[in-house]
Formats: sequence, C-alpha cells, structure tokens
Amino acid sequence: MKVLFSNPPWWDVDPDNSNDFVRGVRAGSRWPHTGKRYLCIPDRYQFGEYLPYPFFMGYAASWCREKTGYEVVLRDSIALSESYQSYFNYLNQFKPDYIVIETATPSWDHDKKVIAYINKNFKNLKIILTGTISSADQEQEILKNESIIALIKGEYEKNVVKVLNGQRGIIQHDLLTLEEMNSAPFPDLNDETWWRYNDCNPRGQVFPHAQIWSSRGCPYKCIFCVWPAVMTGNDPLGKSKRTVRHYTKEYMGRYIENLLSRYDYKSIYFDDDTFNLGNKHTLEMCELMKEVGLPWSAMCRADTIQKDTWRVMKESGCFGVKLGFESGNQYVVDNIVNKHLDLKEAAEVVKYLKEIGMTVHGTFTMGLPGETKEQVQDTLNYINSLPFDSHQLSGTAEIEGTPLSNLKKEGKLEKYSGAEINEEYKPEHDGGLKARNLAKHLKDN
Repeated sequence: MKVLFSNPPWWDVDPDNSNDFVRGVRAGSRWPHTGKRYLCIPDRYQFGEYLPYPFFMGYAASWCREKTGYEVVLRDSIALSESYQSYFNYLNQFKPDYIVIETATPSWDHDKKVIAYINKNFKNLKIILTGTISSADQEQEILKNESIIALIKGEYEKNVVKVLNGQRGIIQHDLLTLEEMNSAPFPDLNDETWWRYNDCNPRGQVFPHAQIWSSRGCPYKCIFCVWPAVMTGNDPLGKSKRTVRHYTKEYMGRYIENLLSRYDYKSIYFDDDTFNLGNKHTLEMCELMKEVGLPWSAMCRADTIQKDTWRVMKESGCFGVKLGFESGNQYVVDNIVNKHLDLKEAAEVVKYLKEIGMTVHGTFTMGLPGETKEQVQDTLNYINSLPFDSHQLSGTAEIEGTPLSNLKKEGKLEKYSGAEINEEYKPEHDGGLKARNLAKHLKDN
C-alpha cells in the first residue's frame, strides 16, 4: 500500500504583471497566503524566499509509516518549487493508493482545481483531506466528491491511520496525548528539501536552519489565529479552554541529535505558536540548546516569562525572537484581537532585548473588523517608536474555524466586544493579497 502526503503546488499569475508569478504557502503556515516571489518560479528553485516546514504533515507522515508499515512518502511541492506538470508526472510515476492533502480557506479555491484534476485523471486514487476547512456547507460539498473518502479535523496523525483502516466521512478531532507526543517518531524529512525551509526573521539566522516545535497549541485566543482554534483545538468562537502540550527536554534532545546526525544544520528556529509559555519549559529548552551549541531563535510573547529568563535565553545561544503585537493600539489589542497584552510592558521588553544583544522581529496585522484608520496609524507609530530589527504588517485573513471567520454569522462575539463587520472592513481569505491591497490604499491616501 502506498500513501502520499502531499503539499501540492500553488502558483498563480501576478495580477499586476502577467509575466510574474505569485506563489502560495499552505502547509506549515499558520496563515496560508500568496505572495510575490522573485526567486522561485515553477521547476526552478532558488533559496531565499519564505518557506515554512509542513509540521502537521511531517509528523503525520512518520506516524503513519510507523503505525501501518505502508510505503509512505511526503512530497512538499512548495519546497520543490514544482510545476503542476511535474507534480502530476510524479503522481503517475509513484501511483499512490491514497493521497493526503492539507488545505486551508485561503488555498481552497485553488486546491479544488488540483483535486478535480486528480479525480479525473487518477481514477483509483483515494483522497484524504485535512486542514482548516470546517464550515458545514463546505464539508458537505467536499464529501460529494466520491474520490474524497474522508475530511479530517485538526492535527491528523491518528485520524489518517483510522481512515486507512476503513473509517470514512468527517473525522472529528483526535489530538495526540502528551505521552503519544513524546514517544512519537520524529517528523519526516528528506534529502531533497531539508535545507530549503527558510524564515529570515528574526534577523541573525544561519542557514540552513531546522524549523522545529517544542510544543503544540497556545492558550491565547487572538481573533484571527487558526492553529490553536482549529488544528490543536476545537474552539471556533474563542470561548473554550485552549490547551498547550509540551515536548519534554529528553524528546527534544533525541530529536535534535537525530536532525544533526543526518543533516548539516547551522541553527535552530523554534516555530511554536508561543515558545516561551512559562519559565520552566523555556529554561529546560535553554539548558538543551546550551548542550547542543548551535545558535537559535524562537517565536515568543513579550509577557510570559521573567526578565531574567530572557538573559538565560541569550546566554544559551538565542540570538533573536519574534514577538506578536498585532496592533499598536491598546483598545484594538484588548477588544478586537483579545490578545491580553500590555503594549507599554511589551515595548519595555523590546528595549531590554536590544540592550542584551538580541534581535527582535515584531509581528502586526491590519484590516481587523472594527479597526479605524486612526488605529492603524497608531500601529504604524508604535512600530516606528521601537528599535525593531525587522517587522511585518500583515493583512488580517479570515480562515475557517477562527473566531474571525464566525463573526459575520454570529453577529457579535462575547470575547471580542470591539470586533464588528462594518463598511470599513474588507473580508479576505488571503492575508497576503489583503496586505497588498491595503498597502496600495494607504499609499493612495
């Protein structure tokens, strides 16, 4: 039995220049989106563009291989910069019995066309769909396709095995337990793509770097954030408890040792939803990374560890962090995003991190429901007031399963009192496209 875990190509024509390509990133990104790619074109890869490792898919592929004994292959066509023709040629050559595709709201209109082609040209290939598609209407539409035998909700290690053992239809969340997480096989990597995964922020990355998780989930309930709401939880309205599961120091030590025995990584990037949730886990990872001896960085919050812990991170080799702010306006942070972050306190942390020699990348979003032009300006002013080494100002995307995607249907959300659908709000599934459109609008005004 052959099982293909597939992150298919996602190419489009640049609407501003028909001679250029727009490429999407899907599996591995919390906010799947398209962006103008100046280095990558179909079938001609060059290193340098943002490329996330497909975490859920990598863990699921290795889990499936271990639990079933089937021939399991992970093919990351985004990392390969693969054209559609090359992709379909590979399907014809490998001839899988099952194909697992992770989709998302931003890529769904595109992915439907890929699935339709597979359905027409590979009659016996059974499709297992995973990802953040969660509305009842879409679920029923998807399952009308006889080739799609199952639609899995949330992280999908255990559920893919259930489908291979005969279960069909909509498969509800079944997350790994802590014990299962910490005894699981390491996520799949191969010789073709191990070095290609790239995130140049925070500044100071030494390539090739390994993108890894030390935890799953986040307790916070930002209105737009998809993985804690859908993949590692089931909380579309932001009202339920969200849990975090940490990998142990022992598991992470074995994992990193395995990575470094196979590939020549020069640094490590912890791409957790929030790496530094509490001092205990953070300090354990610092101890580990001091033993490993490689430079490292992480996705963090500004307010979840003690001041001294930042210094321990630095001393253990951490050269930089990403910090999520979302807005520079406190009302927006509290009442629209529901982030529970004190912006004044966060600003002091940025200054302290710069004092001790770390680089800081700030993440912000714009185009939130109920956000005013004046509040967007507050965000720009806040960014300019702080010594960031780099920052991103993304367009807020509506992705299935998040509180934001349910706001219109619900009318009002209890935990997001300032969020409202008004004439200023522009809904968009693709945050990359929304950012480009908002940037044009700000420039014109």
